[in-house]
Amino acid sequence: MEINKLTAVGVANHKKKGRYADGNGLYLNIQADGNKNWLYRYQLRGKRHWMGLGGYDKKINSLATAREKALKAKALVGRGIDPISHREDEIRNNAEKVLISAQNKEMEDKLNSMTFKVCATDYINKMKGEWTNEKHTQQWRNTLAKYAYPFIGEMPVKDIQIEDVKRCLDPIWSTKTETASRVRQRIGSILSFSIAHKYRQHSNPAIWKGLMDQFYPRPDKVKQKRRELEGTSEHHEALPYQNMPSFIVELRKLGGTAPIALYFTILTACRTSEVRFATWDEFDLAKKEWNIPKERMKARKMHRVALSNAAVELLNSMPRVNNFVFSGWKYDTCLSDGAMLDVLKDRMDMNVTVHGMRSTFRDYIGEETGFPHRLAEFALAHQLKDGAERAYARGDLLKKRFRMMNAWADYIGSRLAQENVIHIHNKINAKSQG
Repeated sequence: MEINKLTAVGVANHKKKGRYADGNGLYLNIQADGNKNWLYRYQLRGKRHWMGLGGYDKKINSLATAREKALKAKALVGRGIDPISHREDEIRNNAEKVLISAQNKEMEDKLNSMTFKVCATDYINKMKGEWTNEKHTQQWRNTLAKYAYPFIGEMPVKDIQIEDVKRCLDPIWSTKTETASRVRQRIGSILSFSIAHKYRQHSNPAIWKGLMDQFYPRPDKVKQKRRELEGTSEHHEALPYQNMPSFIVELRKLGGTAPIALYFTILTACRTSEVRFATWDEFDLAKKEWNIPKERMKARKMHRVALSNAAVELLNSMPRVNNFVFSGWKYDTCLSDGAMLDVLKDRMDMNVTVHGMRSTFRDYIGEETGFPHRLAEFALAHQLKDGAERAYARGDLLKKRFRMMNAWADYIGSRLAQENVIHIHNKINAKSQG
C-alpha cells in the first residue's frame, strides 16, 4: 500500500469535499463547508471503525502530527487494543488525575490552615460545654497563649514534632514544673484532637509515657527536690474541714466524670490511684463494701472500704460504660492521671490537692467526733505505728467503720439540700497536713 500520498502544501490547498487517503489508514476529511479534519480507519475483530484525530491546523495538527497519531493508533490495533476505547480511558484517567490532584491540593491547603492555634481554639470551644467553670476555659487559653503559641501557634498541627513541643517546655520545666506539666497535657490533648479529626497523621509527640518522660524528670520529683532545697513542707495541701460542706456544694455543680470521681474519693477517703483504677467487680453494693486488691494498695495489702449510704447511692446512679467505674475518654480506659487534680486547680482554682482531702477527713474525725483514732487509720489504710497495737489488730474494724463513714458523708453533704448555700471562695486558704 502506497503511503504518504499527501503533502503539506496539498493538504493546505485542497478545497473539494471528500476523503483523501495518505496511507496507513490516515485520511484527510474535507466537509462541504470547507472544514478539514483527520480520520484514521482501522479494522478490529472483523469490524471497520473510523477514529477522529482532530481538526486540521497547519501549526498544531499538521500532516506530520496526524501521521504520528495514526501510527500510534495502528500500533494499538496491532496489539489488539481498540484505539478509540484506549483514548477514552486515557481521557477518563487524566480527568481523574486532575480531580485527585485538585482534591489533594484542597486537602493540603486545608491542612496547612489547621494551625495549632486554630485547632486549640476549636478544641476549647468544643470542650466548653463540659467545662462549666469559665475560669477553667480561660486558664486553658492563657497558658497556651503564653507558653505554646509563641513557639507552635502558627505551625500546622501536621508538622509539629517532638523538638517543637520541647521548645515550649524547655524554658519552664525546671522553674515552673506544674505549669509545664499542664502545658504538655494541653498540647497533647489538642494534638490528639487533631489526629482524631484527621488534621494530623503522625503520632502524638506530647505524650508523657515512653516519649516526653525520656527528656524530662517527673514533675513530682522536680517539685520534691525543689522543696528539699527550699526547706519547705512536702505535705499535701489540705482543705480545712470547716470548709468542706461548702466545697462539696460547688463540686457537685460541676459536670463530667472527674468531679464525680473526686466526690467519691472524698466520701471514701481513698487515694487517687485506688479510685481511678476501681472496677465494678470490686464492689459488693448489697454489703456496702469495696474490696481493693493488694496490687493497687500502697502497703500491698488488700483493703476493705466501708461505703457510706451516699457512696452507694452515687455508685448506683452511675452508668456502667466499661469495667472501670470512672472511665476515661477512650473505651475501656480509666480516668486519666491528674484529672481530679485538674478539677481542683483549673476548674475550681483552689490551692489544695486530692491527697490532702484524706487529711481533711482525718482532722474532722479526730476533732469533731468521738470515733477512735484506730478507726480512722483503718479507713485511710494506714499501717498502725505502734508495734504492740499492730500485733493485736487482727481485724479491720469494718463493721464499726460504716457508722464513721456515714457520719463523714452526712457532714460533708450537709449543705447540699439547703436552698441558700454559702458559696465557697474561689481560693481557700489551705493548710498542710501534720
